[in-house]
Amino acid sequence: MTSKSKAVSLMLISSLAFAFSAAAVKLAGDLPIFEKVFFRNIISVVIAFGVLKRQNKSAFGQLKNQKYLLIRSLLGVLGMVLYFYAISNLVLADSAMLHKLFPFFVTIFAAIFLKEKISKIQIPALIFVFLASLLIIKPRFDYSVLPALAGFGSAVVSGITYTLVRFLRNREHPATIVFYFSFTSLIILAPLMLNFQTPTIEQWLFLLLIGIFAAIGQFSLTYAYRFGKASEIAIYNYSNIIFAAIVGFLIWNEISDKWSILGGMFIISISIFVFIYNNKRPNQGLES
Repeated sequence: MTSKSKAVSLMLISSLAFAFSAAAVKLAGDLPIFEKVFFRNIISVVIAFGVLKRQNKSAFGQLKNQKYLLIRSLLGVLGMVLYFYAISNLVLADSAMLHKLFPFFVTIFAAIFLKEKISKIQIPALIFVFLASLLIIKPRFDYSVLPALAGFGSAVVSGITYTLVRFLRNREHPATIVFYFSFTSLIILAPLMLNFQTPTIEQWLFLLLIGIFAAIGQFSLTYAYRFGKASEIAIYNYSNIIFAAIVGFLIWNEISDKWSILGGMFIISISIFVFIYNNKRPNQGLES
């Protein structure tokens, strides 16, 4: 199997796992968002530590990379809180569509901070994707817009965090990046757990599933960006929208409204167009 094939396979596994994790977030019910995020990352810490110990790798990375690992972790917690809030208050497919804008923000931030090349077609594509996202957000002047804005905000923050993951991919082991983020998030969220709401037995199960599926998704995504170029594999992130729509329909009989569906179709269509365009060029828009 080629490196690209591995990257694509890992991206699809990641998308499916994240769809299941998102469903578990909703199924966990009225538990505080911080509790859901906290227990989600406990599983990741345990799994990542096991991988690091077995491979005899550093848990906290090299000293020269600490600031990048820390910034990635702090922003990762913020992005996760925003995303979990969106998941809990939107149709599952809508939250997935908004969050999966993050590859476009990876393009922007990678060009700014990593000096990666951006193709001329990606600039208008970014503008059209933003306009398409407005069909899902449906801007209005009341509190009902907050979940959609949180979903969009999570995509922006994730764009920065995965740009940092890309920067660190050849500097730190993927499990080190996952462990550092998950461990840091537990420290940050611990004070917020003082007013702990005891889950029911059913909610405990869903908290466990959030963590298990998220760990699978996170490891798969981290390794995918290690094996493949962002310009070649980022498109496969959008399979998460399809998985989320199927899961949402099967569990809650959810169907996005016509504007969200139209916005999602525009986003996916633009992404496919940019993907095909970049892969026909001798030099890809984002280089490894």
